Amino acid sequence: MTQTKTAAQAADPTAIRPFDFDIPEAEIADLRDRINATRWPEKETVDDDSRGVQLATVQALAKYWATGYDWRKCETRIKSLPNFVTEIDGLDIHFIHVRSKHDGALPMIVTHGWPGSIVELLKIVEPLTDPTSYGGSESDAFHLVIPSMPGYGFSGKPTAAGWGPDRIGRAWTELMKRLGYTKFVAQGGDWGALIVDLMGLQAPPELLAIHTNMAGGIPPEIDQAAFTGAPAPAGLSAEEQDSYDRLVFFYSKGLAYALEMGNRPQTLYGIADSPIGLAAWILDHDIRSYKLIARVFDGVTEGLTRDDLLDNITLYWLTNTAVSSARLYSENNRSFVVAKNVGIPAAVSVFPEEIYTVSKSWAEKAYPNLIYYNRVDKGCHFAAWEQPEIFTSEVRAAFRSLR
Repeated sequence: MTQTKTAAQAADPTAIRPFDFDIPEAEIADLRDRINATRWPEKETVDDDSRGVQLATVQALAKYWATGYDWRKCETRIKSLPNFVTEIDGLDIHFIHVRSKHDGALPMIVTHGWPGSIVELLKIVEPLTDPTSYGGSESDAFHLVIPSMPGYGFSGKPTAAGWGPDRIGRAWTELMKRLGYTKFVAQGGDWGALIVDLMGLQAPPELLAIHTNMAGGIPPEIDQAAFTGAPAPAGLSAEEQDSYDRLVFFYSKGLAYALEMGNRPQTLYGIADSPIGLAAWILDHDIRSYKLIARVFDGVTEGLTRDDLLDNITLYWLTNTAVSSARLYSENNRSFVVAKNVGIPAAVSVFPEEIYTVSKSWAEKAYPNLIYYNRVDKGCHFAAWEQPEIFTSEVRAAFRSLR
């Protein structure tokens, strides 16, 4: 990867620098060699996915990754957009910045999660910045900023502890101000959802509102009961009971990856050394997303394609960010799911196959200044990636009252 500083830029670390990268063909060849040299375990001893990512799914992924997948297509797509880097709080932050051609476009910063990256947000760039070409009106336009979180993708890797989600939220505000935006909105899912919640708590005067597709809206007592596996509290609606049951399942069956990354991220040398180890670790994020991904590698394309999934995994591999990204879990002492009483205007979109869902009554308590709430009919954890049209429509509607 290439990145140069002029003398003036070196003297001014706040300078916005154009960013480019170059992946040598030798690295692509090495990746294929490592895939082909994988030492496989035996097949799982059960006939379902209850013990983890299934052998057939990963072997189908490996075959396509080594013989049919072309990284250069993703590389070309990323390079087709304006890429920049700037130093914030001692760390280089990479970001995509696309300004709309429409006057009055609303500046918005959108944050990815783990195991995502800027790749999961590429499909929404043109629909949000050029709405008239994608079923919207000029009044739906956004100026779009998509940063790579510290330790992810092309951003710098922290060399000392302290880069948690609160600090990232403050860095994002600084980034938007540095780009000249005196008013902006923020959107996020997964880590991005936690970050925008915390930005809402920080409430910088420049931040008009937030939108989340994984709302931190679970009442604390509900979350505590789910964590301990206690019976559901009385009085829950059917929707809330379903959310409670999902949380119980996640805490008891789906949390292992986050616990390991939160406590012992440095131990994960295997996912830095083995492409297949990395791929399996990334695929096993949440059960609903995994089932979709397994179907994709079984030949059923729904929302995500094999290339979509491998674009993201390959970016992790080529940037060697498996462990540096995992460290974010060890930096966090905040709950993703618990309501935080965010006082600034907030909007919530609920995708039905998310890890958990938040009812409107819960959202109204978590976000006292709730300006938008909607439950959509389709979509999982990776909303912008899997359902970009629905996601785009939700973001437009969420902030329409601010125009």
